[in-house]
Amino acid sequence: AAIQTKPTGCTSLTCNPLYWQVFDHQGQPLVTQLRTSVSNTNPSALLFIAPDIPSVGYRLFWLCPQISQISNSIDFPSESELIWAHLSHYEYSIAQKIEIATTNWNLENEFLRVTVDPETGNLSSTWDKIHHREILAQAGGNQLQAFKDSGQYWDAWNIDPNYEQHPLPPAELKSIEWIEYGPIEQRLRVVRQIGQSQFCTDYILQTGSPVLKIATTVDWQERGVLVKAAFPLNLEAESATYEIPCGAISRPTQPQAPREKAKWEVPAIRWADLTEIGNRQNNYQLPITNYQLPIYGVSLLNDCKYGYDSKPNQLRLTLLRSPSWPDPEADRGYHEFTYAIYPHANSWQSAHTVRRGYELNQPLQVKVLPPSREAKEASLPPVGCFLDLGAQNLILMALKQSEDNPEQWILRCYECHGAAGELSLGGNAGLAIAQQVDLLERSLPFPEAKTNQISPWQILSFQCQKKPAQERE
Repeated sequence: AAIQTKPTGCTSLTCNPLYWQVFDHQGQPLVTQLRTSVSNTNPSALLFIAPDIPSVGYRLFWLCPQISQISNSIDFPSESELIWAHLSHYEYSIAQKIEIATTNWNLENEFLRVTVDPETGNLSSTWDKIHHREILAQAGGNQLQAFKDSGQYWDAWNIDPNYEQHPLPPAELKSIEWIEYGPIEQRLRVVRQIGQSQFCTDYILQTGSPVLKIATTVDWQERGVLVKAAFPLNLEAESATYEIPCGAISRPTQPQAPREKAKWEVPAIRWADLTEIGNRQNNYQLPITNYQLPIYGVSLLNDCKYGYDSKPNQLRLTLLRSPSWPDPEADRGYHEFTYAIYPHANSWQSAHTVRRGYELNQPLQVKVLPPSREAKEASLPPVGCFLDLGAQNLILMALKQSEDNPEQWILRCYECHGAAGELSLGGNAGLAIAQQVDLLERSLPFPEAKTNQISPWQILSFQCQKKPAQERE
């Protein structure tokens, strides 16, 4: 299959590996922002808003000069160079790069207004503009908290249970500066020092996004030290929710039983969430005056750090440790990771925290093709959706050819919200469910209920086959 190319510009193929359309955008003009190189090793990049990328699909964009003809002296991006794409709900006009000349350490978009403390590099305020409330407690967020952590047997696996009794001096701010201040992305960089290790943190706020990303690089040179990113929050929650494989688990923030108290550090995959429960006014003429429901919460997302702890008004993420056994040099050196905070109303389910976690870990994929001196006719349309599951609470785990029959496909998914769902396949791939199978792709008898009905937290595998040509979308 071929895609359409133009002799007057580069073709950018932007793919969405996720199984949902990440947002809805109706406008045609695109905002562009030039991200200049901040080092000799990183190339400059062009940021643009990529609207309406279908689930497990793609959309084409063309990068064209404003002049009618291309000069041979123009250097187009090579195939290996990334064009960073970002999504937006809104329509903007083309904007020029804004020169950064400000000492106002605020990042702001239509969802959030973020203030960075110029004395510490911590977040002093994160204001939710949609729900009109402060997210952080007075102490501020993204505190780098360091503790002595040594002396444990097999210490690469065991954290000192009394580490909080041995805090180390707070991080020292070395510098603060703007890296980007454009119509698509604002990026504020703070550099902090803990011992002999330097933490370079970029606070990133993008247009159309309710998520504040915190991209971090570290030159880690400590021994016997544990570092956490702490977020004291302006809420009180009786329990915290953590993502686990194919589901989520709730744990008390003030445990009483000994077995729960022993879980002072717990694992999670892409996110943890604190959501406040409160009274809501009865607007449904029910025979009660009010009832308890989730009213507001904050999710802490990550892309590769899986140790969390929580209190009723605090979430913390373990960033780095420095064990001495079995390899005292194992974690020393360069580290790069990203975490993010996502404030939301109501429950983590209705706020689609699961999706925000996947989006942080699986961003849009961009392939830039060089300009062609001759236009090519396309055998593929400029936009395509290969697969749509049809339900917001279903997660695609796998789509693969059958081991026994290459003409058939195996689709595996799970329900992520603890609520029943219904699988309804769509998309240009033209797949239809043939039967339910087990993990070894062996046929199962049809259950009494409909095959496409999925129970809360259920994992299901289906054998699929191509629809007849006349039935395909």
